[in-house]
Amino acid sequence: MPRHKIHPRVLSAGDLPRPNNFFYRLFSSQRFLAIVGLVFLLLIVFPLAKTYTQRRLVEQEIEGVKKEINEFEKSNKELKEMIVYLESDQSLEEQARLNLNLKKPGEKVIVIDHSKVTTSTDDINKTTSSENNFSKWWHYFFD
Repeated sequence: MPRHKIHPRVLSAGDLPRPNNFFYRLFSSQRFLAIVGLVFLLLIVFPLAKTYTQRRLVEQEIEGVKKEINEFEKSNKELKEMIVYLESDQSLEEQARLNLNLKKPGEKVIVIDHSKVTTSTDDINKTTSSENNFSKWWHYFFD
């Protein structure tokens, strides 16, 4: 019987042969991996930020268009109401009275001419007097 026990051979990281080339040292460096991770992160973040800002702009434009649509619908509704009113008998009668000087049977029409405005010289003399400004103010506040 042999007196020596057989021990299994265990390989540890220190026992593995390390290649001494440039690429192995580059890819095993923590600094290189951090830089690669940062570049990868930047390649993802910048396009995401760009699409987010474009999306916000599109949403704002959609909101503006919706407001315009609401304004147009409101003005459309007002115009429809105006059309209904203008097609009514009351509107037709009112327009005929104003524009065509028409009247109903039995009505009397009175025309007031505003073109002649007369002011007499007596009215003008009453408004201007020989009092000075101070006495006018005195009479205004204390009389």
